[in-house]
Amino acid sequence: MALTLGAAHAAQPSLGSVQLTFTVDDLDVYVNGAPQRWQSPPRNIGGRTMLPLRETAALLGQPLLGSSGQLQLARLTIDTRRGAASLGGAPQPAGTVASIGAVAYVSARTLADALNANLTGDDRSFTLTALRDGGNPMSPQARFSTDKNVYAPGERVVYTEYPFDPDGADITARRWTGRQDVYFQPGTYTVTLTVTNSRGLQSQPFTRTIRVEGQPIDTPLTYALKYAQPGDAFPDPQILTYPAALISPQAGPSYPLLFSDSPEVPDQSGILYQDSVTGRARLLGYHLNGLGRPARLYVLARNLESRPVEVRSERLGETAPTRIESILGQVTLLEYFASAGGTTLTLSPGQAAAVYASPTLSLGSGVNVMQDLSTSGRVELTYVMLEDALPPTPQVIQQLPYLKPDGRHTRGTFPDAVRTLRVTLGALPTRLIIGDGRVDPAVTGTDALTGQAVRLSGNYGVLYDLEVNGTAGTAVALSPRGGLYRGAMNIQDGPITQTIKLPRTGNALKPDEPVLLWRAQSDRLNIDFVPSSGSNLPISLVFYRTGRVGGEGGVIKTYRP
Repeated sequence: MALTLGAAHAAQPSLGSVQLTFTVDDLDVYVNGAPQRWQSPPRNIGGRTMLPLRETAALLGQPLLGSSGQLQLARLTIDTRRGAASLGGAPQPAGTVASIGAVAYVSARTLADALNANLTGDDRSFTLTALRDGGNPMSPQARFSTDKNVYAPGERVVYTEYPFDPDGADITARRWTGRQDVYFQPGTYTVTLTVTNSRGLQSQPFTRTIRVEGQPIDTPLTYALKYAQPGDAFPDPQILTYPAALISPQAGPSYPLLFSDSPEVPDQSGILYQDSVTGRARLLGYHLNGLGRPARLYVLARNLESRPVEVRSERLGETAPTRIESILGQVTLLEYFASAGGTTLTLSPGQAAAVYASPTLSLGSGVNVMQDLSTSGRVELTYVMLEDALPPTPQVIQQLPYLKPDGRHTRGTFPDAVRTLRVTLGALPTRLIIGDGRVDPAVTGTDALTGQAVRLSGNYGVLYDLEVNGTAGTAVALSPRGGLYRGAMNIQDGPITQTIKLPRTGNALKPDEPVLLWRAQSDRLNIDFVPSSGSNLPISLVFYRTGRVGGEGGVIKTYRP
């Protein structure tokens, strides 16, 4: 038999949908926006949001069939005596049904699933939208508009979307055809939107027509300089013709870089590189596991003083494990720029401890780690690749061989881990070239294990401290000159500090398709740039006039609905 409530909670008309808006432990409930009152409010029971079964069925216009012990609501069967439920014949988890006094409660999520309803909300306030008994679900409706019907070539198109679902279900997917934010060629363009709701129903296509004619407002380049997002690529076929910016190297605080990349793929456990430092130092390790078995990379610090020494990790970025080499450098830089200090080790005389330990590396997977340390005395730093079954104890480390360089990659200690440069912009566009070995010379150092002089092509691990003046009204982009590049930079623009992922998706590949880094809001930019491990150098930072100052280059449309 069907169970009903009194007049205060009378069922709604049989067709259409009904929407309940409610809050846990609150007697107020809104039915299609109209206020009513629960007799028994929703509860949080065992971490679940629970609804009073009989009242909810009545408010939703759903028949609740059966006796007081065995009830049926749509596909949901409830045994109130046993506190059990099944949905479409499938038993539901314990706690789906509960009783408080004589009131049976059921999980709001399970109830929504039983009714093919839509449940949204946060920890306490929710909206449940369901079809009333006898109603047929209606398809969602796709809708959008544009700010104009006729545009000039290169003029930005502003779209406003307003699809809706007649039964209140969420719009969960949108599919556009023909949509562009800008059209550079005259003609007539058709734009179509189709939407899908949370029940899987799809709308009919909704179409508008855009006409493009008249005098151009922007080219692809000038449009990108106004509207592209940081990390977006854009075309610039003239980029290699721009003059190089005048760079003024500055004396500044620096410290050594201990670089370990040879042998890049060790085939046995052993010591990859070792040297001693006092004070600040940067570590960069880049290795793949070629041992034929699981292994880990360690960086060990050993106190060489006759007194206790502190070793503090100031910044740390790592990527491990991965088999995609270009990911190694980019993720490491993003982590490095996001880090804000770490642990401090106190080492007794002669004591050693790991300042870095990678996750377990499967065969062929790699690790990239960049770490800034500061020490209160002289310590020996040792990079070790060790099969996972061996512990990094002094006894084990003493028995390891020193692995020979592979002849193709670099290891060594380089005295200048920071390169301080100052640039004042003049005529634009202009390029600032990094990592070419000629305009920007490679750092030189010494392999502490062999005593040989070494040269670090690409300056991987060197932090470029760039101060660029005269930047108001400019944009800076990255142009990959040597092939695939994936990295990150840290920007300070007045009060704003932001780390930029380059590019936002995928890889930067072509010199004439630079990736937007930033639009300056002040007259000085400070850029921290570290060449990304696993990517190709050189790169150029290209500075442009944006056309955003004084209306230059046409009207700027800033509205984004």
